[in-house]
Amino acid sequence: MAELIKSWITDGKVRPGMRLNKEAELQEMFNVSRGSMREALKALEVQGLVRLSTGPDGGATITRVPLARAFQSLQNYLFFESISLEDIYAVRRALEPLLAAGAVEHLTEADLEALERSVEVCEPFVASHEHTLDQRHEDIHFHDVLAAANPNAFLRCVCQIINQMLHSLVIVAGNVTQRDYQAFGRQTVVAHRAILDAAKRRDAGAVEQLMAAHMEEAEVQLRKVHAALRQKLVLDSDLGLYAGRKGGE
Repeated sequence: MAELIKSWITDGKVRPGMRLNKEAELQEMFNVSRGSMREALKALEVQGLVRLSTGPDGGATITRVPLARAFQSLQNYLFFESISLEDIYAVRRALEPLLAAGAVEHLTEADLEALERSVEVCEPFVASHEHTLDQRHEDIHFHDVLAAANPNAFLRCVCQIINQMLHSLVIVAGNVTQRDYQAFGRQTVVAHRAILDAAKRRDAGAVEQLMAAHMEEAEVQLRKVHAALRQKLVLDSDLGLYAGRKGGE
């Protein structure tokens, strides 16, 4: 039953933010019992596709599955796999240059301003270790902005999930010294500045080449910075810690 409703949704009849028909109307539409319909709607709520509310005006509202839920599902799928930094960067080296190049013509002035702010925040300086970690999150946010501008939904999603993994690595890297992170940050700022300048010129070819070089360099630097981090993807509790920290900033 849940799959039938999903097919109905993907046929374009309803979109995120729209309310589904009343429960009784859905029962009649799909010719099922009240119990079957409630079970189907609950299953869709668990999947993140609808939000259920109670009361006289209650019902089901279509929602877009958030990235955090997609990341959590991938974590569960890969739970018994050993995912290394090298594995992540093997994919990132191939996809990130394509993502960035494809985003160039779609970057708005607001996007370019966000990229500029990201570079400025990450300008290296002597600060607390916590602030240095915030800068490393901002390094990744630079790539988040580029990903959001790319019109290829599948490519965008894969790269955004990789970024979530990297955000998580920053969290668990408590053993990394501030000096090591500052050294990594200096090289990242230079690379991001060059990519941003090329993006402002709308030079997709240059952005692709600069991003490819940046990915090669970043992997080398991260191998040094995260030499002790040969581990699986972080636990949900670690991801929750990151979400809580960002929400409180």
